[in-house]
Amino acid sequence: MKFTLVLAALMFSLQPLFSQNISEQNLRKHVGFLASDKLKGRGTGTKEEEKAAAYIAKQFKKIGLEKMGGNGSYYHEFTFKKPKDPHGGVDESAPAIQSRNVAAYLDNHAEHTIVIGAHYDHLGLGHDHNSLDANPEGKIHNGADDNASGTAGVIELARYFAGNGIREQHNFLFLCFSGEELGLYGSKKFTDNPSIDLSKVSFMVNLDMIGRLNEEKRIMVGGVGTAPDFVPAINSLKGELGVRLDSAGIGPSDHTSFYLKDIPVLFFFTGQHSDYHKPSDDIEKVNFAGEAEVLGFAIRMIESLDKTPKLTFQATKAKQENTPRFKVTLGIMPDYTWEGEGVHVDGVTDGKTASKAGMLKGDVIIGLGDFEVKNIQDYMKALSAFSKGDSTTVKVKRENGEKTLDVTFQ
Repeated sequence: MKFTLVLAALMFSLQPLFSQNISEQNLRKHVGFLASDKLKGRGTGTKEEEKAAAYIAKQFKKIGLEKMGGNGSYYHEFTFKKPKDPHGGVDESAPAIQSRNVAAYLDNHAEHTIVIGAHYDHLGLGHDHNSLDANPEGKIHNGADDNASGTAGVIELARYFAGNGIREQHNFLFLCFSGEELGLYGSKKFTDNPSIDLSKVSFMVNLDMIGRLNEEKRIMVGGVGTAPDFVPAINSLKGELGVRLDSAGIGPSDHTSFYLKDIPVLFFFTGQHSDYHKPSDDIEKVNFAGEAEVLGFAIRMIESLDKTPKLTFQATKAKQENTPRFKVTLGIMPDYTWEGEGVHVDGVTDGKTASKAGMLKGDVIIGLGDFEVKNIQDYMKALSAFSKGDSTTVKVKRENGEKTLDVTFQ
């Protein structure tokens, strides 16, 4: 009995060691450089984004990884034309933009490979119609969480797996993508013209916005339905993290490009917030201890799945197929990691409908007009029934009670 208790205590004490293997100091250094004003928001195809790519390549070289971009370099070059706007087609009259992914390889002389990736581009100076700031033009969008945090995570995982003294049963390809914010261009270009044999990839891990772990330690892991091994591993290895699972292989980030090549994917994401796609997404708001904890969980997952044969791909149903169209918004930021009933409000935009109605961060929307709201899909379906100028009510849970707020859509 005593031996059992000691063994259990030892196993419990070892779990935090995974995050201790991740250096918070290194994470802060990488995010500090990538999200600094001198990089002007890492806009795709800019000189400042080139500097970010050079920094990533320098870190990969320091770690001792092989060049896996093309032409004997870490850079996987590609060209593309910008879309007219987030909802429009390609502007054929625009000049082609030259950009680059950064690719590095840890060769363990194995048959199969694990891909670990993140996008390193962001919104630059707010010229591409994808900022949520009221007046974004000319403002530096540093993107500390989106996605300097994920890029720093790739670098730190590369350092860990190259230096842990273990030869894993898979090779590793570390990828940092450009052009994600404009339409997943970098990952699409890589999967269409890869520097390794994609049929030999067991699975892909995508790190996008992993720098805002909250006090409840809630994260979302997407793509869990793309291989039968994922959910059992998550449930046994999540530790103290509250993990919300999303089965879909298609989502608004670079794992989608790999899923569409029939590769199992995992998408780590600590949730959206009120600074998303705004100039206020700065390093001061990144939770580096929390990011180290997320990366520790990723290490546990990868090391567990490394011991299995090549994963079996499963197709999943895309959420977008039944997404309703809506003409209005409340001006809130939903908490996509919320596991309770209703829609948890993670942020309220000043001057918008919800703000004027008195909605607060932390409220849980349980009704909109005549619609009951049990989840984010109910919320979007309800929004689709309203037009600009319509008035209705929103029922919210607040602390231990309920409130009904009057709203008029702007």
